[in-house]
Amino acid sequence: MLARQHVPYPFHITRSFALDPRLPELATLYLQSASGGLYRGDRLRLDIEAGRGAHVHLTSQAATVVHRTPDAPALLTTTVTVREHAFLALTNDPFILFPEASFVSSMDVTVAVGARVIVSDGFATHDPEARGCPFDRLETCVRILDADGRLIATERSNLSGRGFAGVSSPLGTYRAMGSILVLGPRLGEIDPHALTAEVEPLGCCAGMSELPNGGGLIIRCLTMTGGNLARAMDHLFAAAFIALMGERPARRPK
Repeated sequence: MLARQHVPYPFHITRSFALDPRLPELATLYLQSASGGLYRGDRLRLDIEAGRGAHVHLTSQAATVVHRTPDAPALLTTTVTVREHAFLALTNDPFILFPEASFVSSMDVTVAVGARVIVSDGFATHDPEARGCPFDRLETCVRILDADGRLIATERSNLSGRGFAGVSSPLGTYRAMGSILVLGPRLGEIDPHALTAEVEPLGCCAGMSELPNGGGLIIRCLTMTGGNLARAMDHLFAAAFIALMGERPARRPK
């Protein structure tokens, strides 16, 4: 049961759903937006806390469009706090960067002893008028901290649209990218070779590595389209969920 929430515009949270029969303690909530995307000058903040022993999956209703933002990037700041022996999954559908969009996303994830966490994000591009106009800039920063505020790991990226679309793009020919953090004690292991083979039919190139300081795992993937990225991220989330929870997640209707 969702006991209390404070969700100002443009956010809205649905009631909780019990979608996993073998995990009746797990509540799934959908984070919705009433604004139609992110716009020039937006300054949004999202604070999420899972209390001791709580089990929750928070996911978005659909992909989020980042519109043209000349001279005033859209900013999204997220803090995630997961208390002792809680489970929290935060899985955003891909952010879609429109031409001349500039988006800055920062997130702090605080993980207590015995807590299990999955955090995923993805980004793709779309040029609705086919003018060959790229997005402006994408900046991301994720910091992982322990319960005492000590830094475990940091992941940063800073990518210009012209560099992304150019012949020397760091993504090569791929045009969508995603990552999943898997933090905390695992009930099972993730086989990177099996994971790669599972998403290859979707045109996805995936890889996995250990985070520093024993923080957990990071899984990255590259695809050509946002649709393929969303499908690949579903597969990667399922693998992470099984490793942490010991069960395959039920389908999340969207």
